[in-house]
Amino acid sequence: MNLFQKAINTQVLPQTAMGIQNVSVNHTQKTLHQRICTAAVTVGTPNPLTYLSVLNIFLSFTAFLGNLLILVALHKVSSLHPPSKLLLRCLAVTDLLVGLIAQPIYSGYEISLLYQRWDICRSTFASSLIAGYVLCGVSLPTLSAISVDRLLALLLGLRYRQVVTVKRMLLFVIGFWVVSSFAATMYFLNYLVTLSYCYIIVSLCVTISIISYTKIFLALRRHQVQVHDPAHQQQPGQIIPLNITRYRKAVSSALWLQLALIICYLPHGMVEFVLAHIGLSPVSVLARQFTATLVFSNLSLNPILYCLKIKEVRRAVKETIRQILCCSSY
Repeated sequence: MNLFQKAINTQVLPQTAMGIQNVSVNHTQKTLHQRICTAAVTVGTPNPLTYLSVLNIFLSFTAFLGNLLILVALHKVSSLHPPSKLLLRCLAVTDLLVGLIAQPIYSGYEISLLYQRWDICRSTFASSLIAGYVLCGVSLPTLSAISVDRLLALLLGLRYRQVVTVKRMLLFVIGFWVVSSFAATMYFLNYLVTLSYCYIIVSLCVTISIISYTKIFLALRRHQVQVHDPAHQQQPGQIIPLNITRYRKAVSSALWLQLALIICYLPHGMVEFVLAHIGLSPVSVLARQFTATLVFSNLSLNPILYCLKIKEVRRAVKETIRQILCCSSY
């Protein structure tokens, strides 16, 4: 117990997030890696790391296959509006890349802790962190863009297809990648800048999504009142001429994706806040690894939600699987 406490006091507690601001950039990054790896090892319970590393390898495999299948299915679906399909493709691509790159690196980080390879631990931790910031930094704005896209479909009506075009949506998607990549590379200069960007983008994206879905809910509520009450007749240009039933399903699928991301990301965000502003401890670092695995589980959950909530995608996925099975039988 004395050695355990001494390890925490000498390696963890003296350098909190406030202390990081008062040291040089290179020293900041080096001590950050070293403190994370050292604090995780002093827990003295390697079994959770074994289970988490195996689970992350499995989730990496399912995320890659699931999102690859969704991309193939989206290519076959022609009924979705092209800009909306572009956003779904962007989300599936980022999930696929996380499962292909960030998650295996993170599994390597956990394995390096098991075998006490501190040099590998620091490099894999930094690599997985940067890859996660880049790719997850694209997923959040993409989901917010999906909510805004659904709101514009309701408000613009017939003008929606003229205003929301593939070219304009592609510019937004490219912007997401550029800004997210720039913020992630700032990790090499000052980790707190990257962390601050993360807090800002998360708050902004969640706020935009809440406002969009609230406006959608209120507009649909007014439309329902007008349908059931003849006294409230639609004014010219007030109601959007669209298939309300189909639109509700599209909003429902987007909302489920948003809720799944919040549920999977929120615990990890809370743990990161503790690590950055209160200080490290073996328990908090181990909690970070559990919550990071929960974040990665979102990548495998999204393809399931696509199939459950989007009828066209579900049909295309079944057709793709049937073709694969038929080809493999020969």
